[in-house]
Amino acid sequence: MGYKESSSSVSSSSKGRPYLGLTGYWLNFWVSVACITAMTLFGYDQGVFGGIIVTPSFLQTMGNPNPNLQGTIVSLYDIGCFLGAMSAFVFGERLGRKKSLIVGVIIMSIGAILQFTAFSVAQLIVARLVTGTINTATSPVWQSETSKPEWRGKLVVLGMIMNVAGFSLSNWMTYGFSFLSGSISWRFPIAFQLVFSIIMLATIPWLPESPRWLLAHGHYDEGVQVLVALEGGSTTAKDEVIISERDKILEAVRIERETAPSWSDLLRGNSGGTGMLSRLLLGAGTQWMQQLVGINVTSYYLPLVLQNSVGLSNNLARLLAACNSVSYLAFSFLGIVLIERAGRRKLMMWGAAGQAVCYVLISAMLSQASDPVNGTKFGAGATTFFFVYYVFFGICWQGVPWLYPAEINSLSMRTKGAALATASNWISNYIVVQITPTGIANLGWRFYLIWMVFNTVFVPLIWLVYPETANRELEDIDTLYRENKSMIVVCNNKDAIQVERPQRFVDADRERLDRLAHSGVHVDKSTGSVTTESKENDEKLEQA
Repeated sequence: MGYKESSSSVSSSSKGRPYLGLTGYWLNFWVSVACITAMTLFGYDQGVFGGIIVTPSFLQTMGNPNPNLQGTIVSLYDIGCFLGAMSAFVFGERLGRKKSLIVGVIIMSIGAILQFTAFSVAQLIVARLVTGTINTATSPVWQSETSKPEWRGKLVVLGMIMNVAGFSLSNWMTYGFSFLSGSISWRFPIAFQLVFSIIMLATIPWLPESPRWLLAHGHYDEGVQVLVALEGGSTTAKDEVIISERDKILEAVRIERETAPSWSDLLRGNSGGTGMLSRLLLGAGTQWMQQLVGINVTSYYLPLVLQNSVGLSNNLARLLAACNSVSYLAFSFLGIVLIERAGRRKLMMWGAAGQAVCYVLISAMLSQASDPVNGTKFGAGATTFFFVYYVFFGICWQGVPWLYPAEINSLSMRTKGAALATASNWISNYIVVQITPTGIANLGWRFYLIWMVFNTVFVPLIWLVYPETANRELEDIDTLYRENKSMIVVCNNKDAIQVERPQRFVDADRERLDRLAHSGVHVDKSTGSVTTESKENDEKLEQA
């Protein structure tokens, strides 16, 4: 297949100890640190302007923008993120996971500097666009491709929990600095983004590239050595677990190359029996749904919502928004527990149902909030259900839409699929954030019924067409779609919807090892080591 050793491989013995001598658990840990920092920064960016947009010094410096211009200033960050995701779609697979992240962090840092030094709306708009180009599509893919299947969901969801932690930190940061006068009340919270950039630039360069990306792009020796390093312990390139994992990846690469349709075929709806088009749409659909369940109606604007819809004071609205972010963070940890036990499908359906009920009650109570006698009680009730909404979202919807595109797409389309899904997130995010200030001003409590309808519709949609990806090898999904070439409706396919890994996939792994043993390669079941009958067979094994 034309595999070659990467001349730049940091895994070469001539380079000394790779990855600062870390292997196994600790190497996985530091990959997670880098990915989690990226998602924390993303959450901080999402939340920080919610507090700044109601800061007197900021509004004065920017000429007291009206609600429409406020929406534009805030939402153009999402357009920047959309452009960043599309750049990953075009260049990400060529650059690899690490380089894509490094380039994104550098560009984002430039944008952060432009933001906290802004003295005009024009500079701020340019800065918001530049800041948004951090590539949030790559981090979940890199995390997914370096994690063990049993940890993959938990780690990606942990990254999204730290996204909430970043959101919470930004709320408390802007609340604390609101007691200061002058431009420091908003410039410092924006400048704080650079702390996350420094952490990422200090960790990503020495960490391993995705072994799946390396093997798919011909860097055979480095890809195998990364698999060995991530496994840890006394594992070698000839151990059973490494050979099995390598063979599954290479088999997926071979099949993709033989069957992958062209882009023109995909646009005509012909995916060559690989389900690529439907898988791209499913991955992008989770991100559209995450925005249309209404999370960024409040994530970007909760202080504004509590002021304008509920009628709270500026200080109390800020304080409650900060307290809500802590509740949001605390309940998000339940997602780690449930992500593999309940699976992706059930979490999304449960969450959408609960969020729909919350928006019904929010709308009902806000419709009575102007009552001169009981208005305060109804306002407090609406605020309570904003908090409850975040509980459902944090547990069920925070992590799955970022994990699902990395799992549902095939190896050759994983970067493009994740980038397209992230672009979908940002363009839908832009629409929601842009219309929210105007929607609240013109529709009042009726505005929240829009999001109730979306949540209600998503429950049967997920049940009908979304396959389960929990507890699967990434290559299991490829097999599922190869065997069900025209699969759209999945609710009647047990292998597609059960939470446990289908037994036939487990049996296929065992058969693969048996074939390996019968080909002259002997697997010691007690140690996992692999030996061959001759030097010639050793050479064949290395070339397999």
